[in-house]
Amino acid sequence: MPATVSASRLTPSSTRMHLRLGYVAQAECAPLVVAQRLRLGEQYGITLELCRQPSWSALRDKLLSGELDAAQMLHGMAYGIQLGLGGQRADMAVLMTLSQNGQAITLSNALAEAVTSGGSLRMKLADTPRRRVFAHTFPTGTHALWLFYWLAAQGIHPLNDVRSVTIPPTQMAESLAKGELDGYCAGEPWSTLASNAHHGVTVVTSSEIWPDHPEKALVCRLDFAQRHPDAARALIRTLLQACQWLDDPALRPQAAPWLAMPEVINQPEHLILARLLGDYGNAPLRKPARPIRFFGGGQVNYPWLSDGLWFLSQFKRWGMTQEPASNVTVVKAVNQIALYAEAASDLGVPVPADPFRTSILMDGQPWTGINPEGYASSFSVRERSPVTGPGA
Repeated sequence: MPATVSASRLTPSSTRMHLRLGYVAQAECAPLVVAQRLRLGEQYGITLELCRQPSWSALRDKLLSGELDAAQMLHGMAYGIQLGLGGQRADMAVLMTLSQNGQAITLSNALAEAVTSGGSLRMKLADTPRRRVFAHTFPTGTHALWLFYWLAAQGIHPLNDVRSVTIPPTQMAESLAKGELDGYCAGEPWSTLASNAHHGVTVVTSSEIWPDHPEKALVCRLDFAQRHPDAARALIRTLLQACQWLDDPALRPQAAPWLAMPEVINQPEHLILARLLGDYGNAPLRKPARPIRFFGGGQVNYPWLSDGLWFLSQFKRWGMTQEPASNVTVVKAVNQIALYAEAASDLGVPVPADPFRTSILMDGQPWTGINPEGYASSFSVRERSPVTGPGA
């Protein structure tokens, strides 16, 4: 049975702190919205202001400038910023994981037919005169890495055989409809929009690529966590309660209209609810989609070191960095395991004894967090050119 989060052991703070939390309009912002709506932070002395951002890069910039205190962030972004990949380097803190699963890859109707009819997407791409364009939402983010992993598993190099571009998720369905994109990976409800309008087909979900993968994380600057450890712990407790609330499928219909509001996602409630429940309609998926997980007795929320090392392994695989993929020091510096354990223990949420977990990805490759360097070099499809500099 999942742990029941309780605040009975906590003493409310006499000093209240107002926190500005950034997010991008996707279904996984649900924990932030629930926490604010139910005023879960007040018992811990914090109030929450949610600040929607137009893109992940805008969210990053405002978090680093101090305009945001913390944010819901694509999990891989925190390590990319820590390493200075593609922009300003800053010391980051992953306070907890907010969600698993819930992303999808959508292709144009013409390309989707090659996949769903049992044909070869690689052969289809080879037969076309132009270089196909695939979009993700941030170079070191989860969407890029799910897309790259899926294409590579089919023998398609995501940097050489196709053109990979970055655009905000809110623009993807329209760009696909206009023929500017041939496919994209994003969160929901942005894949649903293209499918419902018959401009594209969702062909694979991220839970098929990596069942119960890390997706969104609660992130702040390390200096914020160091200056305000009580606020950071209070934020973790607040979001843990929101995540547990959302893990009850019977309560997700209550959250859907909150997410659908114009100032949050601004999309129809029924589309959001379907994806919250893992319903992909008649999408031609090889395996049923796993629903978004928010809590799972705390298994979702723990900042696993093995999850962080997986992102480092993929940065190395695709030539984004010369940093050793096995550099667990980087991940230990980012993942605030001690801070999380204090907050979770106060709530009676179990904390794993081992910070490494085992996963099996879509091509049968096991991931344990052991030997990330060997793992990165074990793939036949990878970037072999040397990196020319930071963020290259």
